[in-house]
Amino acid sequence: MITPVIKGTSSVIIHIPSLVRHGSKPEREIRKDPLLLEKIIDSLRSYEDAVSYPPNQTFIGNMRPDSLREIPRPWVQSPIQNAGRFSTNGEIMPEDEFYGWLKLSDEYNLVMLEECFLAKVKEKMAGHPLIEDGDLQRLGKGANRAEIEEAIAACKGIPLHVNKTEVIGCFLTGHEEDDNLTAEILLENLCNKASGLVAMRHALKSFDVSPEQIEYVIGCDEEAVGDRYQRGGGNMAKSIAELAGCVNASGSDLKSFCCAPTHAVVVAASLVQSGLYDEVLVVGGGCLAKLGMKLAGHLKHDMPILEDQLGAIAILIGKDDGKSPVIRLDAVGKHNISAGSSAQNIYQTLVVNPLEGIGKKILDIDKYSVEMHNPEVTEPNGNGDVPKTNYRTLASIAVIRGEMDKAKIPEFEISYGMPGFSPTQGHIAAAIPFLVHAREMIMNGEINNTMFIAKGSLFLGKMTKLSDGMSFLIEKNTGGLER
Repeated sequence: MITPVIKGTSSVIIHIPSLVRHGSKPEREIRKDPLLLEKIIDSLRSYEDAVSYPPNQTFIGNMRPDSLREIPRPWVQSPIQNAGRFSTNGEIMPEDEFYGWLKLSDEYNLVMLEECFLAKVKEKMAGHPLIEDGDLQRLGKGANRAEIEEAIAACKGIPLHVNKTEVIGCFLTGHEEDDNLTAEILLENLCNKASGLVAMRHALKSFDVSPEQIEYVIGCDEEAVGDRYQRGGGNMAKSIAELAGCVNASGSDLKSFCCAPTHAVVVAASLVQSGLYDEVLVVGGGCLAKLGMKLAGHLKHDMPILEDQLGAIAILIGKDDGKSPVIRLDAVGKHNISAGSSAQNIYQTLVVNPLEGIGKKILDIDKYSVEMHNPEVTEPNGNGDVPKTNYRTLASIAVIRGEMDKAKIPEFEISYGMPGFSPTQGHIAAAIPFLVHAREMIMNGEINNTMFIAKGSLFLGKMTKLSDGMSFLIEKNTGGLER
């Protein structure tokens, strides 16, 4: 039997504070109270603040999650000195350069960037390690300011800003009669594509898999790509793979709200184990709609708006190379329709059942990755510490099963869990952020295995009242090429 392994992962943050106003919640609230925009602008972080923010350094892999326990909270007041933009697995990209990647990803001339601004961006992008032959030529020469102002005045597009308020371009509408191709929706989709492209290129550059080797790509983002006749019917995966040079790949998107990346990993691993494809890539770009989603809590507590960034991930899954962590497809957990919505039933199906199937107990797993939302984003808005709640629930299940004493529940989070550190991008935060760390820690001999547990909110689509859930286990490679 062919054994699927995690050959590489990337985690990327795109810091785009000037686009916070286009998040779904800020856009709706600004429409009600135009004066709110000024408050939002005054509460936006600098790029330097974003780079030095401890959870961000953790997300891209420069710090282990457990090291966050040693840093005083609030983390916004405990910047990492001499923090780096890049890691071996990704980067934290500034918004001016990201506009260049947005234009690079634009096949339909939707992005108009002012010519002087674009010239400066080209200079910066020229030194980026991911830039390939022909990329800068694709950016063109830009538009003059009069053209941009005319498009905005005629309501043919929405303005694009840098430095919070400086207009440097506009994003055009795709169709005057199609509500699914408005400038706002297409901006969401193109931001997802561009951020996913950065993550995909990082993964393909950093590990022993070339773009030409990729045979199938699975997109696991939250955007709905399509027109009025096929809302959400599009294919983000293939559009990103095209620009990443995966010329021998096809692909498709997999949707399941926050749970989609976990489903995608299981499907990708299954494609490899079946022998259909040797190399599969899972990619998830960022979700612009969720920028500033919990801004009310941040403004109320005089905090900077921390949802000012996109998270993006890419995961290389392939045939056993004798060293990379193995994906145990005989230990996949799934939330059955009959399971119900109680926490105990959910963890029974996602954790207990798959572990029992391979003769393991809850305490046999070295680390659990759950919904890794950064508590400094969720707590000010009254949503609590999401990872902590999940770890306490899982610990309680272990107590019920007689695996540990109730007095040790507080210790469980420290020994088997970790602090939250992920941007609140839904699909990105659900378990997957720890994969960068888990792969390295397993290969370095720090841990032997990790279980990833994701949950999704299917009920949000008003088609069912069900939740969703999926889990998978990775473990140390024993060195065999095939099992």
